[in-house]
Amino acid sequence: MGNRGKVYLVGAGPGDPKLITLRGKELLESADTIIYDYLANPKLLSYTRVEAERIYVGKKGGARSPLHQEHINQLMIKAASAGKQVVRLKGGDPFIFGRGGEEVVALGAAGIPFEVVPGVTSAIGAPTYAGIPLTHREIASSVLLITGHEDPDKEGNAIDLKKLATGADTLVFLMAMGNLSAIADQLIRAGKSPKTPIALIQWGTHPHQKTLVGELENIHAKATKEGMKPPAVIVVGDVVSLRGQFGWFESRPLFGKRILVTRAEEQAEEFTDLLETLGAQAISFPTIKIVPPASWNLLDRAIEQIDVYDGLIFTSANGVRFFRERIKTRGLDLRILKGFSITAIGPRTAKEIETWGIKVDLIPSEFQAEGVISALAEKGISGKRFLLPRAKEARDLLPDEIQKMGGAVEVVVAYEAVRPRYTRQEIEALLSGSRIDMVTFASSSTLRNFIEIIGTETVWLASVPIACIGPITGKTAGDFGLKVAVMPKEYTLPALADAICTYFSHLQGPSI
Repeated sequence: MGNRGKVYLVGAGPGDPKLITLRGKELLESADTIIYDYLANPKLLSYTRVEAERIYVGKKGGARSPLHQEHINQLMIKAASAGKQVVRLKGGDPFIFGRGGEEVVALGAAGIPFEVVPGVTSAIGAPTYAGIPLTHREIASSVLLITGHEDPDKEGNAIDLKKLATGADTLVFLMAMGNLSAIADQLIRAGKSPKTPIALIQWGTHPHQKTLVGELENIHAKATKEGMKPPAVIVVGDVVSLRGQFGWFESRPLFGKRILVTRAEEQAEEFTDLLETLGAQAISFPTIKIVPPASWNLLDRAIEQIDVYDGLIFTSANGVRFFRERIKTRGLDLRILKGFSITAIGPRTAKEIETWGIKVDLIPSEFQAEGVISALAEKGISGKRFLLPRAKEARDLLPDEIQKMGGAVEVVVAYEAVRPRYTRQEIEALLSGSRIDMVTFASSSTLRNFIEIIGTETVWLASVPIACIGPITGKTAGDFGLKVAVMPKEYTLPALADAICTYFSHLQGPSI
């Protein structure tokens, strides 16, 4: 056998990256090589190791040619023969019209070990997200899955719709949009009522999912008018009529909205998850990159003489993470903070501190520097000395006010927030692509950097609603002549997401 690897055929699910199985995610995290399809959500690649090889073998529209499939087979065999662990990431389920069977045969013939990990097929996932149950106790007790593309070289390859029309209560067609008119006509001729409900679900389970409902006699005309194109799942049967009662995905408050998130890549996931849970398509465009400071000297010295301080003040979760990591790097542990008073600027920062198992003593009611100042003033800090690990670039309001109140504060740089570099092509792709319904800013730095990144294209930004997490960021927007459409009363990401929902719920007519 030699130093042979193994191939894992992994079902990526129908589109929503969170529908992948735990086993699939586990394999992506450890794979040496990932060979992935057009219908496998690219977000799944975020689970892979940085050094992993990624090979795209997608092909839009229609069935792959035998030559194309042979190329994929050889890629898997070559990588596994070199001792690599290979994930063949396939949209939907590998064995539901996914040519997984052909790939298994090729691997077996080459003596390559393999494992197949099932996935949620679009035949089930798309209708579910469209609010269409394929079976229902009172309406449908059977389902047929039918491909719209058979192997042209297969003997007796013609699908007999006359038999299938009455063979099950619900019919689900995959890869059949190109044959929609013929399918509808043949089903009617086979005895289906022209009034039989039919649904087309385009890009099922994706944030931009689109569902079109009609009847066999008019669905082709409707689809042409609406511009429905592949990939789409077709559902035929009385269960389609339940969509009005069972619909949930497309009724979420931000469904169909494309919202730009400018937070640092390391921090964006929390907010994008919030927005996507509410139905939005969250587009990550980081305008800040969090990096270590140019020198650790000041922070290291502060840690070495930690006993001279009475308390710690953290104004960001980043400050907490870098401070903790530096303590660990110095060969110390959190026992050095015993007896310290710890202040966090808000609940997100406090949550990061509490992951240490340490209690936060003070969280202001107003989650910004002014709130910290007021909270400290109530406690009385005259004669107290504080350590403030923070970003290199930050407002001096907090340390200045602490000193005015008779306290002492040492500000040390725990991290830097720098502006990422984008090519002109990347910027143009952002501005000239599909519409953006809102741009969000969680700090003044993200806003300033965004303006610098897009350069002379600020006219574009002036036409898009702006959401800011709080008044400091809002003031920065005003300094650039931008009007803020959304600002929550509480300066947190969940509150910002709720405020965005409220904004769109009050809009009349189509989104901007």
